[in-house]
Amino acid sequence: MPVHSPSLLEPPRASATPPAPKGRARSGKAGKGLARRKDPLWARLTVVFGAVLMMTSGIAIVGSKAVISQATGSISQRNLLGDAGKTLAEGGSDLKGPIDMLLLGVDARERWAADDVRADSIIVLHIPATHDQAYLISIPRDTEARIPAFPKTGYQGGVEKINAAFQAGARNGGGWEGGAQLMAQTIKSMTGVSFDGAAIINFGGFKNVIDALGTVRICPKQDVKSIHMSYVDGEPMWNADAKKTGKPRTPVVHKKGCQEMEGWAALDYSRQRYGLTGGDYARQQNQQQLIKAMAKKASSNGTMTDLGKLNGLIKAAGKAFILDTGGVPVEDFVFTMRGVTGNELIMLKTNGGTYNGNGNGNEALSEQTLDMFHAVKQDKLAEFVFYNPEVISSRK
Repeated sequence: MPVHSPSLLEPPRASATPPAPKGRARSGKAGKGLARRKDPLWARLTVVFGAVLMMTSGIAIVGSKAVISQATGSISQRNLLGDAGKTLAEGGSDLKGPIDMLLLGVDARERWAADDVRADSIIVLHIPATHDQAYLISIPRDTEARIPAFPKTGYQGGVEKINAAFQAGARNGGGWEGGAQLMAQTIKSMTGVSFDGAAIINFGGFKNVIDALGTVRICPKQDVKSIHMSYVDGEPMWNADAKKTGKPRTPVVHKKGCQEMEGWAALDYSRQRYGLTGGDYARQQNQQQLIKAMAKKASSNGTMTDLGKLNGLIKAAGKAFILDTGGVPVEDFVFTMRGVTGNELIMLKTNGGTYNGNGNGNEALSEQTLDMFHAVKQDKLAEFVFYNPEVISSRK
């Protein structure tokens, strides 16, 4: 099904301009009296990250707010934004304006130190003030960034690849919370975009969620040979574990063309970048494609209208998922987001979908991409896409 993009079919909508009261909506942990734009619906559907787009509709979800609250009460919530949350002047006082979320995917494995983790997937989710559309923008993990000092972990600041921001914030006791905070601050400094909320999911959590959904429909544009997994006696295994068996190994190859993928296969496919035409940019689009596929599956198989399935989905995410809603109840957001569905998810490309060198042998955000983030901040992304249709990903 083609991506629905009103911005290409009709003139751009006028951007909402909320009043600009003084004060900061967020500083440290959100307290009860702090008025700040909430992001609860995202909280629950986001269960999967992409589930964030399952944002089916408050009307479609079974039960009262109390029931929804009970279903989502087990989701781990932390302060993932720190000083990168929106101020009241940026419209952080209610749900009427645009909503911007930071989605981080980390690859944390049991044999690795808990604080030795980088963010391999960095995605900005933008929902305009009309609340009837959703956009995904990936930031290349190798983008050169000036990472601010982070006293919490003793990090002095420096110029590194942007995915190192998470690691610098997580070290010395900072944990995933500190990693997300420093990443959010780095992105805000680079793009000017502040956030309403954030979510982190360990890539392993994706598998559990997809398994709970059954399968997801993915359409690889080329054959993709995995550098992470192999078959042993017909069973997929991590290469490190496969080698230990001493048995013959067969490469895992994700074939070109649309197909239903199980959790392990979809996750492995979305993590590949070597050998892909487009490298990391192709991987970014594959990750966006996976998120959309998860959103569509959850919307179409009754998950969002069946409390039992909904609970199963949230349980599947388990400890692999952490959310920040600033203390706002999830159920309040559900009804605000009822106009957004998985089919309205528009995937956007940074740097024209190709590597953009900065002359120093490193990667940087292009002028067009910085303009795109400026449009996000001004809630004029629909207008930007209307005049720059080439930024839309061709992935289905």
